[in-house]
Formats: sequence, C-alpha cells, structure tokens
Amino acid sequence: MSQNATTDAVRELLGADQSPSGWRRPLLWALALLVLALLAGGYWLRARQARNGMPAYVTEAVRRGDITLTVAANGTLQPTRSVNIGSELSGTVRNVRVDVNDQVREGQVLLELDTAKLRDQVLKSRAALVAARAQLADATATLKESQANLARLEEVARLSGGKVPSAAELDSGRATVGRALAAEDNGRAAIEQAKAALSTDETNLQKASIRSPINGVVLARTVEPGNAVAASLQAVTLLTIAEDLRHMRVEVSVDEADVGAVRVGQQARFTVSAYPTRQYPAEVTRVAFGPTKTDNVITYTTYLEVNNDDLSLRPGMTAVANIVATERRGVLLVPNTALRFSPVEEGTRQQGGGILSRLVPHGPPGARKTARADAKTGGSKQIWLLRDGQPVPVAVSAGISDGRMTEVEAAGLKEGEAVITDQRSSGARQ
Repeated sequence: MSQNATTDAVRELLGADQSPSGWRRPLLWALALLVLALLAGGYWLRARQARNGMPAYVTEAVRRGDITLTVAANGTLQPTRSVNIGSELSGTVRNVRVDVNDQVREGQVLLELDTAKLRDQVLKSRAALVAARAQLADATATLKESQANLARLEEVARLSGGKVPSAAELDSGRATVGRALAAEDNGRAAIEQAKAALSTDETNLQKASIRSPINGVVLARTVEPGNAVAASLQAVTLLTIAEDLRHMRVEVSVDEADVGAVRVGQQARFTVSAYPTRQYPAEVTRVAFGPTKTDNVITYTTYLEVNNDDLSLRPGMTAVANIVATERRGVLLVPNTALRFSPVEEGTRQQGGGILSRLVPHGPPGARKTARADAKTGGSKQIWLLRDGQPVPVAVSAGISDGRMTEVEAAGLKEGEAVITDQRSSGARQ
C-alpha cells in the first residue's frame, strides 16, 4: 500500500473529512450569549423600574413631650390707674408747681388760678349774709311789736266787753302779726341762701388751687402760667397723673376666634420694641365681655397685670403678648403634616405576554390619587403609620396644637413609631 493510500485510510478512520459539530460553532455561542445578555438586561431594567415605581415615605417618630397652646395678641401698656386733671373754673393760670415725671402726693397743690375775682365774690357773699341777718333782726322786731299791739287791743276788748276796739281793728292787728311772722321766716330763708352762696364762693376759691387726687407721677402737662382756662366750653385736661408705674397693665385685643381659650389667672409673656430680647411675665386679670369692632374685626379687650419695679416699661409702649391658654405635659405628639397626609395609590401598566415586551424598558408607572375607604373624612382625625414597610391608618383623637405639633391619643399608639408625613417616588431626588 502506498503512502497516499495509507494517509487517506487514516483520515477516513478519524472522520477528518466531516464538518465541525454544532457546539464547536462560535456563531451559535455568540447568539446565545447575546440572548442571555438581553434577557438579563431586561430583567434588571424591569426590577429597577419596579423599585422606582414603589413609593418612598417620609416619616417622623411619634414622640412624647410637652406642648403649649398660646394665644397671640397685641396691645399697649397703660398705668393701672391714671387721672386727667382739669379745672371746674374758668380763669387765668397763675402758677404751675409741677412738671412731667415729678412725683406728687395726694392733696399736693399742682397749679393755681388767679383768685382776685373769686376773693371779691367771697367778700360779696359775706356782705350778703350780714344783710340777711340784719333783715331777720328787723323782721323779728316788727313781729314782736305787732304781737304786743294785738295783745293790747285784745285786752281792751276784754275789759270793755267787746265794745272797743272795733272788730276791724282787731282783724287788722291780727293781719299785721301774720305779715311779721312771714317776714321773719323770709329773713331766716335769706340767711340760709346767703350762707349757701358764701359756701359756694369759698369752695370755688379753694378749687382755684388744683390738688392731686392720688399719689403718683406726672405723665403729661399741657398748661403754662398765663394760659386762659375756659371750663365752660369744654372739659380741659391740664395734667395727667399715673398712680404707680411700678404696677402696670397691658391692654391687648384678643381675636374672637381665640377668646374662648383665655381665662382670668392664665400666665402670659410679652415683649416691647425697646427691649426685643426681654420677656416680661404677666397675668390675665380681666377678659371683657363687651366686643370692640374695628374694620369689621371683632376683638375683646384683655388686661394683663405686670410688675415694673425697675421702671423699664413706660405707658404707651406697644406690646406683643403670648397668653398661655393650655399646657399638656408628657403627651404623645405628631407633626401637623401627619394629620393632613393621605397616601397615593400607585397605578400599574398591563404587562405584554411576549419576550420583546418584557425586554423593551417601560417608563415608571404613573401615580394617581384614588379615593380610599379608609381615607380621612369629615372632621375625623387620622394618621398613617409605617409598619413593615406598609402604611397603616390609625384613628386618633387630636388635642391642642402649637402650630407645628399636635397632641394625639389612640389605642395602641406608642412612642417611637414612624408616622408618615409625606410620600414621594423612590426614584425622585430628595
């Protein structure tokens, strides 16, 4: 056998003339790897889209603490008692003895009017009293004389047996006595009238020296020596006196929506522009029943008593007050946003049945709000707790609120639980 024949026999035995098997074909391997890569990428994209479509909840822990309900109101500082000093008399101011910020005592002379005319009037009234007394003395003498004359006539008539004097003379005597009695009574009345006039003039003379009715400090002075006072035309205020500036009050206007929470005895704090960082303590002493209407807004005047030993507060200062209406200690608190929160139900897209529909990436499922049977309705209060990654509604009884946190009570609600305050898509940027 030749060498060529031997070589052909070996090839035939080994099958070298046959084509390569399928697993040795690289094209098939490349296609298979491409399909696997597409399936894996599609699965990853779908998983990512699902994760992005899941809601992300913003939560805060239910905590136990103290909460205070305060009522805000604005007002002005006023003395506990102030008096406007005026004059009952008209005249010219002769002397002013006090000035602004002067301390005065009760009964102290503050200013004086010119008394020349008043003294003359007193002298005139005294003279009138003397004249009235003289007239009474004359009337008394005349009465005695008339009574004596009548007694003589009656005695003569008795002795003459009624012959003399005549009846006309007796009647005339009796009439004269009656007139004398009337003149005497008129004289007494004239004396009383003269005394009253003299007393009035003396009182006016005393009132020409205007005195302080209280102990206090002069807040305002609107008169100077030489000024004319016309008391008959209007009520003139010459001086204003505050009783004691160490004790003052703040008159604040409480809105009608808040007045129901304000009570006598509640504590308060206020600030003034002169000392913006200082908090002054005060106490509610009166809440007016009568309303005050300003620009169709109803408010109620409330008085806050404040101690002013250092005299840092002055009448007329504007005060911004916060009245402590209610305090709660050691209660469960949640943010106000938790009471307003309502979850968003995620919408889903229908899935196609083919491989291509699974491989082609879809956008994130759109979120839409839907009505839920357990959603908060009416005036009921409800919060949502995050338990095992799922929102769970819990009905609560809400108490007072300070504007950020609210007191709540509910069966089974515990401190530290996660209460939902907001909801976002997990793929949204925070």
